[in-house]
Amino acid sequence: MTTIVTDTGFQPEDWAHGFFTADELPANTPPALAIDLPSDAQPETLTDHLEQIDMIRVDFPSFADGRGFTIARRLRLMGFQGRLRAKGHVIADQYTMARRAGFDEVEIAEDLAARQPEEQWQFRANWRDHDYQSRLRA
Repeated sequence: MTTIVTDTGFQPEDWAHGFFTADELPANTPPALAIDLPSDAQPETLTDHLEQIDMIRVDFPSFADGRGFTIARRLRLMGFQGRLRAKGHVIADQYTMARRAGFDEVEIAEDLAARQPEEQWQFRANWRDHDYQSRLRA
């Protein structure tokens, strides 16, 4: 089981359509299309398909592996407007960075949700209010 973390707290999984890898993109776009990207993926491989993709889930194999943040930022700069989900070893301290990079939500395992309860994630949910770059520009 997994827990979905959003700015409003812990949520149950609500995506029931399954995930494809970038290599498995179907020839005919299904009604709901979600792609799993590993942390070493090149987001540009999806350029021609971004408008058909509803969700992209980026893997974080370790909390020390920040490549997923770069992938998220690149996808948003490429124009992806669908749901963007971080999956795996993202910790509560990284939630602000995940949101700023472009992720809408984070998918974590139940054991991580037990070790880092909802309050720890919610503490970082006001990521726009504590943006030091905005304060420096003001």
